[in-house]
Amino acid sequence: MNFDFDAQVTAALFDNTGAVFALGDGSIRFEDRTRVEAHDGAVLCACVHPSGDGIVTGGDDGKVVWTRRDEDPVVLATAKNQWIDAIDASPASGLIAFSFGRTLSVIDPKEVGFRRDFQHERTVSGVAFEPKGRRIATSTYGGAALWYARIEKQQPVKLAWAGSHTGVAFSPDGAFVVTTMQDNQMHGWRIKDAKNLRMGGYPGKVRSMAFLANGQLMATSGAQGAVLWPFIGSNGPMGREATEIGYDDTTLVNLVSARADQGLLAAGLTDGRVWVAHPAAQGLNFVKAEKGPAIVALSLSPAVDKVAWADEDGAAGVLIL
Repeated sequence: MNFDFDAQVTAALFDNTGAVFALGDGSIRFEDRTRVEAHDGAVLCACVHPSGDGIVTGGDDGKVVWTRRDEDPVVLATAKNQWIDAIDASPASGLIAFSFGRTLSVIDPKEVGFRRDFQHERTVSGVAFEPKGRRIATSTYGGAALWYARIEKQQPVKLAWAGSHTGVAFSPDGAFVVTTMQDNQMHGWRIKDAKNLRMGGYPGKVRSMAFLANGQLMATSGAQGAVLWPFIGSNGPMGREATEIGYDDTTLVNLVSARADQGLLAAGLTDGRVWVAHPAAQGLNFVKAEKGPAIVALSLSPAVDKVAWADEDGAAGVLIL
């Protein structure tokens, strides 16, 4: 199934009805071609609703909006005169976290009026829930911060590392926090003792990361192939080398997608191709083999039986694996 949108795609996701695309014109497009107008302006970030029903988006109109296929969009929160820069949701706790400027906000869609606002010294670039949904990591200039989602007055645990951190993720076991950085590297910390994990050597900027194989591997973009870091045991990748699959010196991996409980990895390339592979097996399956504009949105379905992609010219597709 192919689409040709008249705006750039911000995100490709899967809710419990199928693929969902969030667009720069403020609209949400579903796999059955349903269109919902969610924002007065561009969608800047998106995640699946904690219930799995629809997606939650942040826009440059300062709104956090829940959009489902057969319902009117619902405004869950607002930030006046601000852009919503990053967003995440936790199926475990039912909470939604989003950032604007130097503020991290937490809301509970089931509890009207619940909201926590946490202030940072610098702009918040990324947010991520731990697997249990009780803590939130944020990325910012100078490192990451850990917050308890429901506690109103608190001081965060600060994980320091010089430089601009652009995105953040928890490992599936909740033991590590990893950030992407502005200067072609990543960084991580073991939470229990704030031990640093240095993860460098990239030829390009790391735009995405994804855990797979029951959390034993973390895949990233930013190189000629998909870079795989081992996360086995209490030390994670400390003292271990990364490996690479799908190496091609004519292009770069722009995005990766995986599911933590599955072994399949998807990669979207700057030359417009998309492949899937099992890292333990030999060879790649190019599910989109024709070259074209760079892939800017990519998602594997929860059952890893479909992949949704979009390129920078607005072309998109849903492929059955």
